[in-house]
Amino acid sequence: MLASKAMYEFAAIGLAARTRRSDMGLTQERVADLCGLSPPIVEQLENGSIGELDWAHAVRLLSVIGLSVHVSNPRSTRRQREGGTPALEIAARSASTSFKEVLDAEDLRAALLTTTYPKNLRPYVRTFLEEAPISLIADVIEQLHHETGVNRVEFWQHMRDMAIAVNTIREIWL
Repeated sequence: MLASKAMYEFAAIGLAARTRRSDMGLTQERVADLCGLSPPIVEQLENGSIGELDWAHAVRLLSVIGLSVHVSNPRSTRRQREGGTPALEIAARSASTSFKEVLDAEDLRAALLTTTYPKNLRPYVRTFLEEAPISLIADVIEQLHHETGVNRVEFWQHMRDMAIAVNTIREIWL
């Protein structure tokens, strides 16, 4: 009974990984290259089979695509119950850390939703795409998806296009 529950949970992790990788427009081979694993190991994780996969491999692979495995607090905090800071707010603050002026979340939203934005926002967009954790970028995409209805795959492609346009060197965008 316990083994079948573990297999079910591992299959759910695999499905989440496959969905995120696909949304990002990455192949199994590219993800394997980015996390230093072989393509068959990526395939094993996505198919929910354990095979040669260990937790260290799974955690490394998941982090490359902005996912993680965590244990929830059995007693949620007030902040968790009331909802935390929106991802776009966190992203705007994160993109501003190296600059004198703080980027407004609405300005970041406008920049991420369009292909044209004021030149003064370019350094902030570049910093966000170059330095923000992939999990934060994924959270921003999820927030924008829910707010606009735009397909996640389109958002990931848009982020990739923007990253190329602002000359990022981050491997995930290349």
